[in-house]
Amino acid sequence: MDLASLLEHSLSPDRALREDATQKLELLAQENYASYAFMLIQQLANEQALDNIRMAAGLAVKNTLSAKEYARKEEQTQRWLSVDEATRSQIKQGALVALSSPKRMVGSTAGQVIAAIAEIELPLNQWPDLIRSLLANVTGSNNSMLKISTLQAIGFVCEATDSVALQSQANDILAAVVEGARKEEQNQEVRLAAIRALNNSLEFVRDNFEREGERNFIMQVVCEATQSESSELQVAAFECLVRIMQLYYDKMHYYVEKALFGLTIAGMNHTDEKVALQAIEFWSTVCDEEMELKEEIYETVEAGEQPERNLYNFAELALQDVLPVLLWLLTKQEDDEDEDEWNVSMAAATCLSLFAQCVRNAVIAPTVPFVETNIQNSDWRYREAAVMAFGSILDGPDESVLMPLVDQALPTLINMMTDPVVTVKDTVAWTLGRVCELLIDCIKPEIHLRDLISALVLGLQDNPRIVGNCCWSLMNLAEQLGPSIGEEAPSSPLSLYFEGIVTALLQFTERSDNEANCRTSAYEAISSLVMFSANDCIPTVQKTVLTVLDRLDTSIAMESQILNADDRAEHSELQSSLLGVITNCIRRLSRDIASVADRIMTGLLHLLNSTSKKATTTEDTFLAVGAMTSALDADFARYAETFIPILCTALQNPAEYQLCSISVGLIGDLCRALGAGVAPYCDAFMQLLVSNLQSPVLHRTVKPNILSCFGDVALAIGDKFEPYLEVVMMVLQQAGSMRAEKDNYEMIDYVNTLHEGNVEAYVGIVQGFNGTQKVAILMPYMQGVFQFMNALALDTNRSDSLTRALIGLLGDLADAFGKQLSVAFQADWIPQLLREARTSRHYGQGTKETARWAKEMIRRATQ
Repeated sequence: MDLASLLEHSLSPDRALREDATQKLELLAQENYASYAFMLIQQLANEQALDNIRMAAGLAVKNTLSAKEYARKEEQTQRWLSVDEATRSQIKQGALVALSSPKRMVGSTAGQVIAAIAEIELPLNQWPDLIRSLLANVTGSNNSMLKISTLQAIGFVCEATDSVALQSQANDILAAVVEGARKEEQNQEVRLAAIRALNNSLEFVRDNFEREGERNFIMQVVCEATQSESSELQVAAFECLVRIMQLYYDKMHYYVEKALFGLTIAGMNHTDEKVALQAIEFWSTVCDEEMELKEEIYETVEAGEQPERNLYNFAELALQDVLPVLLWLLTKQEDDEDEDEWNVSMAAATCLSLFAQCVRNAVIAPTVPFVETNIQNSDWRYREAAVMAFGSILDGPDESVLMPLVDQALPTLINMMTDPVVTVKDTVAWTLGRVCELLIDCIKPEIHLRDLISALVLGLQDNPRIVGNCCWSLMNLAEQLGPSIGEEAPSSPLSLYFEGIVTALLQFTERSDNEANCRTSAYEAISSLVMFSANDCIPTVQKTVLTVLDRLDTSIAMESQILNADDRAEHSELQSSLLGVITNCIRRLSRDIASVADRIMTGLLHLLNSTSKKATTTEDTFLAVGAMTSALDADFARYAETFIPILCTALQNPAEYQLCSISVGLIGDLCRALGAGVAPYCDAFMQLLVSNLQSPVLHRTVKPNILSCFGDVALAIGDKFEPYLEVVMMVLQQAGSMRAEKDNYEMIDYVNTLHEGNVEAYVGIVQGFNGTQKVAILMPYMQGVFQFMNALALDTNRSDSLTRALIGLLGDLADAFGKQLSVAFQADWIPQLLREARTSRHYGQGTKETARWAKEMIRRATQ
């Protein structure tokens, strides 16, 4: 069968034909990739071939070059680079030829192929003439279709390729996109493709934005595009302005004042909702940027330094003009509003909320009159808008300013829970939830609590849409009025109503459907109520766990009756909800759970051994097992032999990183619960932990947990950790050498977390060996450990928690080795670190206390 027929069959609605063709195409790629890719490009560039076959050929080439999974992507990159240069040149030339096809979708597909090749080659300084070729298509041609396809291709290249690799070609890219985006270009689709490409290129044209003349020209082109007759082009232009504000806030003062105020307000009033949404997004972005900048300035001033950047207070300056428009847009709700569909009233509410957080008290004066005028309006749209406006400004202004307003509004809001319009009630329930979350002191238990709880519980019998916010409000009440986790309290303001609320929620969750996630929300509310319950609510918690266990048993018995995927998903969701409640009941009851421990573990082990379980069910079951280990401590040993093989199986699949992370945490739980009793399982644990750490597919967020887990194992089994010591110390040394670039804040946070895991591992190892006869075997590693600690002490990006862990390790080393390390403890960096931790305002009380303890331990070791 020829290639064209195979490509045609790969698009067939006949599953057997489609799968057979796909397998044969894959076989061709494996047998001779260079020949396969070249034949596909010939099909893509062939104007006599059918459009669908040409597009299938292009997508097939692209898919051989760009996978999402890292390991597969690396494999594809190496395969492409192993193709001889002549064939690669022919393939690239074929893609460039296909770009000029009069068929739009073919040209677009060719652009994707070009981008996939560019992503591999440009960072290696290959295909040096690509951008010049694309520039020539835009500036040297009158062919509109070629211009559109080329500008799309430039956009794809900019989106896919590492920005560092494109910086040297920024001028050519900018010349091409600005040429296509100018208002003199008559074809609006060319302008649209150009503006989208410009958006994708903004990150690496920083040097051009530094030059005032070039910046003015770029801003002029984008601003003119917001005035186009094409709504689609206007949307793209506002998207571009949003990105420019994110990247170049510092350069925007002149443009906001002269043009962007007027343009964005006109955009917000636009009849096309998509244009209005992007214009609103501009001001949401301004607020986000200014809040972040205010935080930066505050931290800089706190450190006694001079801020590097200026705050222009665009949000505050725009308040009087932008806020009335936002409040008006709140009244533009849709009759059959879908919660999943973003619309202008939702966007306006989000933007108003961001303004409140950004300008704080200044938001109140222009908002409150709107609320007061419309909260009793006969038109439901204005009533709902008034409540939404009020709820949106509760986070930001000072509590002392909000308190009298909330105090005045609360009775009205509670009464509005009986409003005849569902949308109004939903927003009222959300606003009450915000009050419970942010301003709990406004709710006077003796005045408001009975009516508030009655209204929220009554809301459970209403439309499923409202139930979610009623449950969220009850969760916030529980969290704010109950004792903190781990604290004991004889009673709480909620105790009087606790049994009634839980009973109502349990009755509600008996429903068979989960419309609008209402059943899930109710179970989450029960979980929160249990977790934050006072001691006088314990009998209700005990009854709750038995009820929920009955339901879990029923759900397990029903598994064999489930036939289709939708029912399976709903069933798994129900089991996850039940497991969430059981987990919190276990945590709250602690040792008191022992009386039903066998029943709980039987159910959990059954779920884990079920072949039809979903990954999320396994994760939730593991969390319940983790709670059981903490509650039962050494008594969990009777379940270990059955459970640990299941745990090890989960650890063998590092691609399921969330499950893997929970599994690693469970090893730590088992170590703490079983102590030395975990030793028989440690060979399997350590082998899997080291293997996962080296896995290329494991998500990096799991790695700090694995390092920390080494410490848990060592602490549990003491000197029996000796067989693993050499490998673990080598791994810790490798991880300890990792550093982050100074401006890469995401990487700085990750490296801090990684090093914290490192330090926790060392702490566990030192404490585990301390007091044993084998403690001396750690001495050869001490030079490396102190070098690592010294490097951390010099790191200005060190977090408070990392500092506390580091200082704790110093104290543990002093305790374990005493005078044997007296010379090491005399290094200058140690007293400097301890002094900084005790005196700097950047460190919490826990860090200061740890520093005092460590100082005393080191003093004893060096005397």
